[in-house]
Amino acid sequence: MATINYEDIYSVLSEQDQLHLLKYYGELTPERQQALLEQISTIDWDLIRTATQTSSESKEDKKKIEPLGAMELSEIEKRHDEFEALGLEALRAQKVGAVLLAGGQGTRLGFDKPKGMFNIGVTKPLYIFQCLINNLMDVVKQAGAWVPLYIMTSQKNHDETTAFFREHQYFGYDPAYIHFFKQDMAPSVDYNGKVMLEAKDRISLSPNGNGGWFSSLCRAGYLKEMQEKGIEWLSVFSVDNVLQRINDPVYVGAVIASGCDCGGKVVRKVSPEERVGVLCKEDGKPAIVEYYEMTDDMRNLRDENGNLLYNFGVTLNYLFRLKRLEDIRSQKLPIHIVEKKIPYLDENGKEVKPEAPNGYKFEDLVLDMIHMMDSCLPYEVIREKEFAPVKNKEGADSVDTARELLKKNGVQI
Repeated sequence: MATINYEDIYSVLSEQDQLHLLKYYGELTPERQQALLEQISTIDWDLIRTATQTSSESKEDKKKIEPLGAMELSEIEKRHDEFEALGLEALRAQKVGAVLLAGGQGTRLGFDKPKGMFNIGVTKPLYIFQCLINNLMDVVKQAGAWVPLYIMTSQKNHDETTAFFREHQYFGYDPAYIHFFKQDMAPSVDYNGKVMLEAKDRISLSPNGNGGWFSSLCRAGYLKEMQEKGIEWLSVFSVDNVLQRINDPVYVGAVIASGCDCGGKVVRKVSPEERVGVLCKEDGKPAIVEYYEMTDDMRNLRDENGNLLYNFGVTLNYLFRLKRLEDIRSQKLPIHIVEKKIPYLDENGKEVKPEAPNGYKFEDLVLDMIHMMDSCLPYEVIREKEFAPVKNKEGADSVDTARELLKKNGVQI
């Protein structure tokens, strides 16, 4: 890698009023100096400027939200064999890849390692990663063909994640079909738009949200490879849900048969108040409306049969047409600015771990990718069979609730 020139970086930081990033430069070894300059050289200053811009526009004023019905279980059952045959044909031709979003840590579980390494087993080891690989292996066995799997890590957990897979022999998956790539990172800023330092030689960086998966995949060089291999569809799914079925043939076939740009697995809400995002239409295009964006009237709106119209919650398991992802690649996703507690160096160069939010992180969200599609098929799945998120240490969507659901589905834990 070419050496980064100090004078060039100094000039840019001076122009951006961010010279504080070089405050400890003189105390660093030449190697650490160069590492800091390299980090600074990657900062997107247009992104940073958005932190200090505020908008008084109301989102509700800008968009017209309408219900979007799902393909329900009854219709799926009627057309099961048709969809399954179509899905198996695509899978056997290896036209369908899968992308696992695994850049996060298990902090909320009291686990300071990559979340996928968490052991959800009781009488024997059963890791979250292992559950997901087992689920995908069901499809591999049914189709008689490997599914190309791309696993998105982060700078913080990449080495641990890749070592973990090697140590466990990829849980029986053919490593030739597993590809790891790092998620792009975005700098954190304080309330004045100043980029924060987390160490004297390191700016504060965090993964750029779950919507950054495709740009990160492309930057890692995998788009060309996927095109050459003839991959036409990419599923994307979160590490959280240990019961999710990945690329199951009936789902794949239903999305292909629909002619839609993408599909999303959804579950029927347990109540109007359930705090989940819902697939809907926004200004005539598919979108996900978050729970907090919905009015009480929307949450309780029903059809003539008494069914909720905003009734299907998303599970973060989507299937995208690759060509359509390529088409929207040049379009910028909206940036979500999120208040967070961000460790930083104080005036004396001491690390501080704040107890209250003290700045902003920047995230792209996959829900915005859905809105860039022209059409989307919401595909209903049975909650008890496909939705066991591991988000909390205890209570709802916790380790305990996921264990119970795994047992109900015949998984030995």
